[in-house]
Amino acid sequence: MSRPALPAAFLDAAGLNRHYVFDLAALPDELLAPLALAPGERQLILLGHAGRHLWECVQAAGIGGPNPIDDYTVATVDRFFAGHCPACRYRIVYPGSAAIGLQALGRLAGWHHASPFMVGVDAVWGSWHAYRAAIVTDSDFLPGGSTGGANPCLDCATLPCLAACPAGAAGEPFQLTACSDERLRPGSPCARSCLSRLACPVGSAHRYDDAQLSHSYGQSLAMLADWRRQR
Repeated sequence: MSRPALPAAFLDAAGLNRHYVFDLAALPDELLAPLALAPGERQLILLGHAGRHLWECVQAAGIGGPNPIDDYTVATVDRFFAGHCPACRYRIVYPGSAAIGLQALGRLAGWHHASPFMVGVDAVWGSWHAYRAAIVTDSDFLPGGSTGGANPCLDCATLPCLAACPAGAAGEPFQLTACSDERLRPGSPCARSCLSRLACPVGSAHRYDDAQLSHSYGQSLAMLADWRRQR
């Protein structure tokens, strides 16, 4: 009996336009360890977004609070299973507190390549994408899903992202401390944006609007400040 494909149209319409189904048996042990698997759980569904549509959906839904994207994503996942796989048992492990290997899962899905400014890129969306959910479930969907394009950095002759970084952090290796210091500096242009990311021409048609940039980078800035205070 053939396995059904993930019903992706609902997710796409809701702004979660990246999706990949992994059979848990095919994942390496280091990715499985944080999942605390229960009997009967067979698959991990990785969801992400690329471009601006997810933010538009969140705004249209009128969701407030400190984590509107996460809250919208969780509600969308619940609606997806209720409507398309009501007999499935599922657990949302991200967003959550478990140390899920999202970057490693994304690499296995072919969603991104390393960039000089640390955010993953592909030839279609550039860096304008993010992970939104990881779900462990007893579903039996066909493995696979949306993939990314080639590595655009390999064909970039000018690397404008390097010159745009005021901290000189972009490059190989990425200078995380220099980036963090610059973002926390009073009046820094990197507090709620990333000049290197904005300078990258790849996927510029999908660039987040100012409100989404401010929200996303505001959250990461608050986390960075908390981490520095706890050191």
